[in-house]
Amino acid sequence: MTPTPQLSLGLLLTAAAGFADVVSFIELGGHFTSFVSGNTTQLGDALTLGNWDVARLTGSLVSLFFLGSVLGSLAAIKAGPRWGSAAVTSLVLASFAVTILLSALGVPAGQFMLILAAGAGAQNAILPSTGSVRLGTTFVTGTLFAAGQDLARALAKLAPPWRWAQHLLVWASLLTGGMLGGLGYYLLGLNALLVPALVYLGFFMAFLARRPGKVIG
Repeated sequence: MTPTPQLSLGLLLTAAAGFADVVSFIELGGHFTSFVSGNTTQLGDALTLGNWDVARLTGSLVSLFFLGSVLGSLAAIKAGPRWGSAAVTSLVLASFAVTILLSALGVPAGQFMLILAAGAGAQNAILPSTGSVRLGTTFVTGTLFAAGQDLARALAKLAPPWRWAQHLLVWASLLTGGMLGGLGYYLLGLNALLVPALVYLGFFMAFLARRPGKVIG
């Protein structure tokens, strides 16, 4: 089982990711910054139909997510256990700042949202693996499967009886963040991205302030 304090923080990060992804989904007219499976499916369809504008956008979103995952993971490795989480969070914060700035300068959404896709890829390296649940991720397909798998194992008395619920909470946090993101976009437009940005800023400050060797939470 994943300890409750770490799980709670991971759920908050996942909710922030869901918030940002729904805002980007609306802004991009049906494409994602962190749902790579959806973008890949759309990419395949666009390539088959010769819809090169969609293929270019979805291919770029997938590529930038991958690049962000490389940069985030590399930052975590280079900065080490003490500063790794702070280094990765700073990359995510930078992606939000650049995205909002480029939007204010009138850059098309299909371009400035690529920066946010890189930040989404990087986010998955913020929290190290703790316990059985992967924390702070921007995607939950595997997590939902893990919930079903663990429930089956629990029914067969091969796993802790409630571990599956922790996986399901990660899915629920992404859903909740997405709902709040839709509401935020309705009220604030793209400026709604300031809400998850403040969440990441809070994490960044906490990572900087924590004592050496202390696990977050």
